[in-house]
Amino acid sequence: MKTSVSDRTASSAAAAPAAAAPAAALATARPRVDAARWPDVAHGPRGSATRTAVTRLIVQRALAALPLRTALGDAPVTGDEGPLVRVHDPEAFFRRIGTDGLIGFGESYMAGEWEADDLVGALTVLASHLTSLVPRPLQRLRGAWARRRPSGQRNTLEGARQNIHRHYDLSNDLFALFLDPTMTYSSAVFRKRPVVWSDLTDAQHRKIDRLLDLAGVGDGTRLLEIGTGWGELALRAAARGARVVSVTLSQEQRDLATSRIAQAGHADRVSVELCDYRQVTGRYDAVVSVEMIEAVGADYWPVYFDTLERLLLPGGRIALQAITMPHARMLATRTTYTWIHKYIFPGGLIPSVEAIEQHTAAAGLRMRENDGYGGHYAETLRLWRERFTQRSAEVDALGFDPVFRRMWEFYLAYSEAGFRAGYLDVRQLLLTRATTTARDGGLR
Repeated sequence: MKTSVSDRTASSAAAAPAAAAPAAALATARPRVDAARWPDVAHGPRGSATRTAVTRLIVQRALAALPLRTALGDAPVTGDEGPLVRVHDPEAFFRRIGTDGLIGFGESYMAGEWEADDLVGALTVLASHLTSLVPRPLQRLRGAWARRRPSGQRNTLEGARQNIHRHYDLSNDLFALFLDPTMTYSSAVFRKRPVVWSDLTDAQHRKIDRLLDLAGVGDGTRLLEIGTGWGELALRAAARGARVVSVTLSQEQRDLATSRIAQAGHADRVSVELCDYRQVTGRYDAVVSVEMIEAVGADYWPVYFDTLERLLLPGGRIALQAITMPHARMLATRTTYTWIHKYIFPGGLIPSVEAIEQHTAAAGLRMRENDGYGGHYAETLRLWRERFTQRSAEVDALGFDPVFRRMWEFYLAYSEAGFRAGYLDVRQLLLTRATTTARDGGLR
């Protein structure tokens, strides 16, 4: 489904942005905010004066204990080390945080109420101290003040289509501005680090090839791909001689992937279907799914892994790439409504390795390999962020306004910081059947 410019900016909302700037440049003009597209950014919450004042005390005390330099309004810079965070409108900044927590923090950035000379650096410091920023007594009361995820974002068959549409159907042209020519929107695996832009395509192919190797994909393999992206994995699998069924809920992705596959001469080997993973039929030698489990939602993890087991032929292999977070943190936040849910990835939840192990075991699957590449994702995001920032004029030319651009910059920086702080990781997992199943003619 095509989206209008107003749809893109209002509904877009799913892991780093503006390049470091000198401190003197932080007093930038705040973006004009279209209230019809960005009502909560334009107007802000109506937080009480008392709550705002208490929030100010808590936040200032927390920031003072971190390796950050801060400046509130015209006040002098405090702190001796670290990135500089300059808050242009302290009253609005603290009111947003006091009312909406991290959602307000992100919306304040979108509104231009604060800046950082090194946004990723500042967010990495905050991510590294996430559990200590809020006093422990308030942490125990989290359920009373944290916003709950709206029921409309649950990944029912219809809800999943709408959630995917809001992110992946923004515009193929937008994604092409900052992705490499493979149009691969997931972590690369580099040969060495640090990296430069010219390393990215090889690193994406290396990641894809490793997943195909894990799944044992070769000539004649019947492969199911859950989550097409823009078709690069299906292309490389077809080049190995596999016959591929790839499913996606994004019309924009399906259109471009189908075109790319045809241009490469593999239309006879690859079928791209607009289909929910729960509705896939048939059985396959191998299943590959790259960073799709994050969009499934905890309520549907049992269905997801049962579906993988159902679709796998005897002796088959499943290769997954999954972003993960610590188990305790996942349990503490699994029902919380966040800035990412509101603006980037509605309905998503990043699992822990423990949660994946629990659900794979319940589905009759066993985790055979488990390798992490979190540092590689940080570098992948850095390259995307730098590219996006460099091409900001082209983003504007596509019809996306300055608030959207600041939102996207914050999303990329926020994501990169999570991997740099070790708060997030990305894993490549190999799953196989734990036992022979009744469906295979044997016993459990």
